[in-house]
Amino acid sequence: MKVGIMQPYFVPYIGYWQLMDAVDKYVIYDDVNFIKQGWINRNRIWGDGQPRYFNIPMLGASSNKLINEIGVNNDGRLIEKNLRIIENTYKKAPYFAEVYPLIQKMLKCNKANLAEYNEMSFSVICGYLGIKTELVVSSSLKKDCELKGQDKVLEICELLGATEYYNAIGGECLYSYSAFRQKGIELKFLKTDEITYSQLGSEFQKDLSIIDVMMFNNVEEVRRMLGRYTLLSTTQAS
Repeated sequence: MKVGIMQPYFVPYIGYWQLMDAVDKYVIYDDVNFIKQGWINRNRIWGDGQPRYFNIPMLGASSNKLINEIGVNNDGRLIEKNLRIIENTYKKAPYFAEVYPLIQKMLKCNKANLAEYNEMSFSVICGYLGIKTELVVSSSLKKDCELKGQDKVLEICELLGATEYYNAIGGECLYSYSAFRQKGIELKFLKTDEITYSQLGSEFQKDLSIIDVMMFNNVEEVRRMLGRYTLLSTTQAS
C-alpha cells in the first residue's frame, strides 16, 4: 500500500499531482496549522511572460488556526474577478475551452472551509486527468493529534496499512529512513523531471499551477507528464 500525505495546496504545480497519482491513498493533511505566504490559498499562473499570483479570498486566516478552520470568502464579485483573471490570461491558450469550465466549477463550489474548497478542486481535476487515487481527509482519521511531524505521519501510515510512504523531494530533510523502516514502511521521495511546454511563445516559466499545464496541454500530454519523475530511496539509515 503506497501512501502520500500533503497539505491541501491550491491548484498546485505538476509535482503535487505526480505524487497523488503515484500512490494508492493520498491523505489531505487538513488538521495541521495554516502557513501564511505558502501554497494553501494561492498559486502562480502565467501572465505577460512572467508568473503572477492567483489567490483564494480567505476569512479569518491565521497561522494559529488549522487549515480546516480557515474560511473562504465566497463573495460573488470576488469569484467573478478571479474568473476574469483566468479568462484574460488564458483565453488564447489551446485548451481554454476544455479547462475554463473546470475553473468555474471549482471557484463556484461555495465551500466555506479552505480545506474542503481545495479538496473539491482535487476531485474536479482528478476527474479531468483520470487520477484514480483514493483521497483520505486527515481529520477523519482517529489518531493521536498530540503527535507532531514525523511521528504523526508515521501513525497515519500505520492506520492506513502503508508499506511505502512517498513524499515530495522538498521534504527529504524532514524524515528518517530508519524510523520508517522500523515500522516496516519504505520511505521514498519523488523528484519531478525537467518538464517544459509551449506557453504562447514566451520564455517558459516552470512550476506554475496545474491550471497553466492544463491550458497548454491536452489530457494525454498531461498524463505523460504525471509519469515523468524519479523515485529516490536508500537502504541506509539516515
